[in-house]
Amino acid sequence: MNFGEFVARQHRAGSLVVQPRMGFADPQVMRAGLVATKKAAATTVGTITLDSYTRVNDLVSVAQALREGIGLNGYPIVNHDETTTRAMLDGVVGPDFPVQVRHGAARPAEIFRALVRAGIPATEGGPVSYCLPYSRAPLDESVRNWEHCCELLLAGGTDNGTPHLETFGGCMLGQLCPPSQLVALSVLEALFFYRLGLRSISVSYAQQTNMAQDQEAVAALRKLCARLLPEAQWHVVIYAYMGVYPRTHDGALNLLAKAAELAVTTDSERLIVKTVAEAHRIPTVAENVEALEHAGAVANVSSRGVADVGDSEVYAEAYAIVDAVLNCDSDLGRAMVVAFKRGLMDVPYCLHPDNAGRARSFIGTDGRLGWSDIGSLPLRGITESRRAETITSASLMSALSYVQNACDVEALEKPMNVIEGKSG
Repeated sequence: MNFGEFVARQHRAGSLVVQPRMGFADPQVMRAGLVATKKAAATTVGTITLDSYTRVNDLVSVAQALREGIGLNGYPIVNHDETTTRAMLDGVVGPDFPVQVRHGAARPAEIFRALVRAGIPATEGGPVSYCLPYSRAPLDESVRNWEHCCELLLAGGTDNGTPHLETFGGCMLGQLCPPSQLVALSVLEALFFYRLGLRSISVSYAQQTNMAQDQEAVAALRKLCARLLPEAQWHVVIYAYMGVYPRTHDGALNLLAKAAELAVTTDSERLIVKTVAEAHRIPTVAENVEALEHAGAVANVSSRGVADVGDSEVYAEAYAIVDAVLNCDSDLGRAMVVAFKRGLMDVPYCLHPDNAGRARSFIGTDGRLGWSDIGSLPLRGITESRRAETITSASLMSALSYVQNACDVEALEKPMNVIEGKSG
């Protein structure tokens, strides 16, 4: 069950691997979700998304919920014993259908122990990307936690497949983070994993507000990874837009279609989908399957290849940030902590105490994300602060809703041909 090799093999065959965000507390329901994913008319891998209590190590509340039949919003892998999880996977997971555990924990040691016991060698996260948005844990503590978790994953051996770890850095806060910062974070977390011994790695990038800029960002991500991960088997995973999602059915499918197009035109290997229900509630299995098949269908009719974007401004900015961080300390974990203290890394609108909070972003009239204030980011001479109007609560809400509104308006004006995955 080699997750990275499966994705690489499908890519060589010309297929985009699509993956849902799916997690259910009941092992039988979780198994049914994996079976439906496997049977979908697309090239798929499975997901076991964990519940919110497990993510914050509140295992007492998980136990109470399971005992009293209270619903959970994901699979409680720590509380379900190894035998239960292995039985849930038996006959579903294999060389032709690997699975990945997705969680969101800043202190994930118990999760890593549980997935290793259950024979699942693939998961995701990172010391920055699973700390700053999701917890108040100090960044230096998160770095130590993730060093330990990499050791746990590697100590689990290769009997169940090569250990695989995916960065979440390219998805920081989901929206309003300029692409160069996302690329830099994804590259740095991948290098962090690499230096700790992982050799099967995926690097994330979340679809943002402008297709051309996203293509530049993925090209920059590929170029930096090629330089810094010379002996790793790595691939790029695109996330369908992670911000406020369209409310209309066609708007949601159109945005997903653009994510699939982004993946194909950047020669990315994998895509995490979102469904038509994202703006309203937790999606059903059927809605997840619809999203998988829609993305797969769009990918099949899109022209594969890498757009020639050259050394873009996104690349220059990302390179400068990565270079500045690497020069902070020979130990990459300490280097990232120091970089945040100095403001050399600074995530716009992130309220974590270890984030400087001076950098700000805005969406231009062309839909591109830019810096309205670079704070202490090492970008002077590469890009300059482009102050738009003062950020207010109203203008921030407008920016957060930019994609939702654009896609819903487009859907009303141009109804989608769902079979072809195109507006018309």
